[in-house]
Amino acid sequence: MSHRKTIRKSIRTTMTIPYMVAGVGPESLTFDPDAAQTEISLICYDGERLLEEHRVEITRVVSQLEKWPVVWINVEGLASDKKIKWLGDLFKIHPLALEDIVTVHQRAKFETYDDCCFFIAHMMEAKDELKQEQVSLYFNNKFVITFQEGPIDATKPVLERIRKGQGRMRSAGADYLAYAIIDSVIDCYYPILEYFGEKLENMEDEILDAPSKRTVTRLHSIKRELLAMRRALFPLREALSSMLRNSPDYFTADTLLHLRDSHDHVVQIADFIDTYRELCSDLMDVYLSTTSNRLSEVMKVLTVITTVCAPPTLVAGIYGMNFNPESSPYNMPELNWFYGYPIAIVLMVSLSAALFMFILKPLKRLESGDSPKAAAPAPSSANSSQS
Repeated sequence: MSHRKTIRKSIRTTMTIPYMVAGVGPESLTFDPDAAQTEISLICYDGERLLEEHRVEITRVVSQLEKWPVVWINVEGLASDKKIKWLGDLFKIHPLALEDIVTVHQRAKFETYDDCCFFIAHMMEAKDELKQEQVSLYFNNKFVITFQEGPIDATKPVLERIRKGQGRMRSAGADYLAYAIIDSVIDCYYPILEYFGEKLENMEDEILDAPSKRTVTRLHSIKRELLAMRRALFPLREALSSMLRNSPDYFTADTLLHLRDSHDHVVQIADFIDTYRELCSDLMDVYLSTTSNRLSEVMKVLTVITTVCAPPTLVAGIYGMNFNPESSPYNMPELNWFYGYPIAIVLMVSLSAALFMFILKPLKRLESGDSPKAAAPAPSSANSSQS
């Protein structure tokens, strides 16, 4: 029972209802008291220079905005209402977008506010259990602001590419940076698919070799985790489609081409998730079939034992009626035979052995899967007349 409770608790963390307070307005900000502490990182770059600072103060962000062509502000943790509200005022983030940022576990979506874009996705990580966190992007052609919920950070590969100056990362604009972050979030789903693929392969071997009730519990937990991934991924596909349809003018043609590739990746991952969910159902059918076959084997053995023991039971029952042979010559005269008891034993053993040999051949045929050969059909009258 405790194992099932642990699994259900881990699943609920990926399907949490947003933290809301009843009676507040649609643009009111309600901060989760259990949220991680807020830390702001500043990454500014161009084709030749790079500025990277962590745990910066708000005044430092203001001083660097006009000095760099691309500014990336990464906010980790959503506990500080002062810092988040200040960023909202500085970059004129719409109150509805700011509400979705601090009220996590929103559906993935894409929206536009004047010259800025707002995008929500979900980062996932699977080690001992599946974990999910929200990441929000607010960006235009000059800056990108990312709001991350907790310790899962899918943006690290993007930061490494900026540090190394690989590809066109440092020479492109903020629109390409937003694409790179979204693509990095999508790429974090592939290791999770490999994780589930290995678990399903191991469970398939376990079901065929030694199925148990714990296997069924683990299979249900995998199916529910895949459902949590599906709930996060399918809205993401819709959000990317909306971004491709309603992209602002500062999105370059190359960035839109890369976004279409990311959309294809999301469709591919969604297909894998559906395939794995169907595989879970198939493995459940295999488990039920294997369990039924094992039960049939046990019942077959018990049936053979019962059948073989039936003749001795019959003989013992007949000679256990205790009719008095002195009252009538027809009342079991063999009870007075000198060798009556050995003859009864030999009779019971012989009947059991004969019955066992009689049912042995059909049992072997059932185990081998062979069926009696059907008689060859007689030639029809038309064929005989032609001959």
